[in-house]
Amino acid sequence: MREFTNPPSALEPPVGGLADVVFRYAEEDPARIALGRKDDGGRWRDVSSAEFRDEVLALAKGLLAGGIRFGDRVAIMSRTRYEWTLFDFALWTIGAMVVPVYPTSSAEQCCWMLYDAEVTAAIVEHEDHAMTIATVIDRLPRMRRLWQLDAGAVQELYDAGAHLDDDVVHRHRQAVTPDSVATILYTSGTTGRPKGCVLSHGNFMYEADTVIERFEPVFHSRRGDEASTLLFLPLAHVFGRMVQVAAIRGRVRFGHQPQLHAAALMPDLAAFRPTFFLAVPYIFEKVFNAARRKAEREGRAGPFEKAVDVAVRYADAMEAKAWGDGPGPSTALRMQHQFFDKLVYSKIRAAMGGRIRHAMSGGSAMDRRLGLFFAGAGVHVFEGYGLTESTAAATVNPPELTRYGTVGQPIPGVTVHIAEDGEIWLRGTNVFEGYLNNPEATDATLDDGWLATGDLGSLDEDGYLTITGRKKEILVTSGGKSLSPGVLEERVRDHPLVNQCIVVGNDRPYVAALVTLDQEAVEHWLTMRGKPAMSPAELVRDADLEAEVRRAVVTANTLVSQAESIRTFRILAQPFTEEHGLLTPSLKLKRRAIEKAYEDEVDMLYRA
Repeated sequence: MREFTNPPSALEPPVGGLADVVFRYAEEDPARIALGRKDDGGRWRDVSSAEFRDEVLALAKGLLAGGIRFGDRVAIMSRTRYEWTLFDFALWTIGAMVVPVYPTSSAEQCCWMLYDAEVTAAIVEHEDHAMTIATVIDRLPRMRRLWQLDAGAVQELYDAGAHLDDDVVHRHRQAVTPDSVATILYTSGTTGRPKGCVLSHGNFMYEADTVIERFEPVFHSRRGDEASTLLFLPLAHVFGRMVQVAAIRGRVRFGHQPQLHAAALMPDLAAFRPTFFLAVPYIFEKVFNAARRKAEREGRAGPFEKAVDVAVRYADAMEAKAWGDGPGPSTALRMQHQFFDKLVYSKIRAAMGGRIRHAMSGGSAMDRRLGLFFAGAGVHVFEGYGLTESTAAATVNPPELTRYGTVGQPIPGVTVHIAEDGEIWLRGTNVFEGYLNNPEATDATLDDGWLATGDLGSLDEDGYLTITGRKKEILVTSGGKSLSPGVLEERVRDHPLVNQCIVVGNDRPYVAALVTLDQEAVEHWLTMRGKPAMSPAELVRDADLEAEVRRAVVTANTLVSQAESIRTFRILAQPFTEEHGLLTPSLKLKRRAIEKAYEDEVDMLYRA
């Protein structure tokens, strides 16, 4: 199939702006709980619709008093926290545009984004961020104000705007339309300078409302309970921003967690007890691997692996039944599944707060077997696909008929087209207006309403999309063999000791790989085998560890022809990190940056 369209829903066209629902919901049901917020003691407390409305209004007044005007562009540089959401809606209330900046951005990256967007003011989280911007402030002629969250910016603005009438704010809010620009979101980009995606209030409202209408039942743990989610994705990324907007518009109670690390995230999941969450595959992998390590420490590695096998076979059988391709799980499999639900699966759900029954995954591809495992363990993960340019999700697996290993069908109102070269094209109301100050890039990406994604994929006979790679990431060996590295990298990463894998081989005689290790998994592996602690330099030379990684490579090679297989590999002592410019904030590999940083190691792979 070359093209599939999901007809639009019966939703009314968006009107007004994103902040309107904050005021409408507070008027309709002021006591309803809108958000959860951690107090100074680390305890979660509820924030009602009326409280949130009052805080947004007071902050909007302060921003006006501080010189922010309708149409101004204001940067936010922070981790995911309550104040970011507060500033977003306050700025949208007065018709300002938000320019998100990743908290790990360098001074030069900040300078480019703030200069290109002609930012007039910025909100930063702490002094380090303030100093980062201060080093380039002489190159930002339009910058007039800088507020720091950890230095009392919110209260300062409350006080500054206290003398203003509410009507002043509402006159600004009523001037906002769906065509008004809500945010200029700079693509993190695996190559080249970030481009500013111009996204309107209408883009976000259409996207959020469509997803809410289609997926609202899966927001709940069981029928009739209060929907809640914990937002831990970066709010500087389109996925996190869409979750925020959808939670507010969908009346979903949500809280913020600033660290996308399992060690920090798991305690907050247990305390906040969300009914569903949205994440990247990395989080699901970490939950699974942590459960496996715990079982091994307790001497239950065998039963755990059996439980994994049962969960995968159970979910696979349920999927086949849903598609009319099988009778469903056998009686024996159902009994095994019931047994392991008490022994294993319930504990995994408890680690995620105990109430989660559904989740959504995006940002990168999830392994089919991992998705089946979570479904068999009682957490149905709906995988989707989208870009900054499509205001997040363009396709998602429908809740009633999931096809694991795919990223689902187009959301209502979106068309997916597969071009002759396999590139995925998208069309719909959620597609952006273009790149700021970059008509050449806009013309190269948008053609008569079609968004050329740069991703490669295929559509099956039911309109389900499978991602097969990136056009720019296709490797061509010196022998002329073309391959997409993603399938090999994902399979190598399936090994619990492997953190990251990058396949190389462009203009080289054969395919090779650089591999990094999961430090927590390696420490566990050493303990379980009675080996002493080792330094990173010692680990990469350990013969047993190399044999483990080699097994992962051999397994990955079974997926491709001999000419496409990984001939040799090198284990690196340190992981690729965002701080060193080797990962995007959504944890994608920056291939050119990695190959440049490790050019000596890559050269060693091809020396006789």
